[in-house]
Amino acid sequence: MDVSRRDFLKITGGSLALGSVSSGFSPGEAAAQELRIKNAKQTTTVCPYCSVGCSILIHTIDGKVVNVEGDPDSPINEGSLCPKGASLFQMVNNETRLTKPLYRAPGALEWKEVEWEWALDQIARKVKDTRDKTFKSMAKSTVKEKKPDGTEVDVEKDFIVNRTEGIAHVGSAAMDNEECYLMQKLVRSWGLVYIEHQARI
Repeated sequence: MDVSRRDFLKITGGSLALGSVSSGFSPGEAAAQELRIKNAKQTTTVCPYCSVGCSILIHTIDGKVVNVEGDPDSPINEGSLCPKGASLFQMVNNETRLTKPLYRAPGALEWKEVEWEWALDQIARKVKDTRDKTFKSMAKSTVKEKKPDGTEVDVEKDFIVNRTEGIAHVGSAAMDNEECYLMQKLVRSWGLVYIEHQARI
């Protein structure tokens, strides 16, 4: 029997249609699957990874994240997410995720789990000690001054600087404008002059 490609497609399509009609289906099979975000609390947040600032919808049930998706109302990502943003669900629901800070004492080989209060106190103490040791209120600088005859000479003078050169700060790309403003006020109040930001846009 010589069957053309067109005839073959007609026969195959007809067989499939006839088979689906004759087999039938039960109402249980056609029932819609229940959404996993049913009765979930929806929270809008910003992706923590890069400086783009994609908006994300987080759905939680009893405090546990059950779904992560892009926010379609956001003018930045319009509901889409990159692979890293889409993987936030796995970052939150991860058995190996660290939930407490780890500390390794000078010269020690092992890391040990410590409480947040202790870790933050240690950081604050080290920042304060470093600032106290490296703080400069005055610095010398060479300026040019004119003599009465019109010639210029280099003169070394003291200037008030009120700065510390022993600490630097690198900002996070996940910070928004308001957070950056507050961080600038904080580190400049300490006298930092080495201030950088990680944003890439």
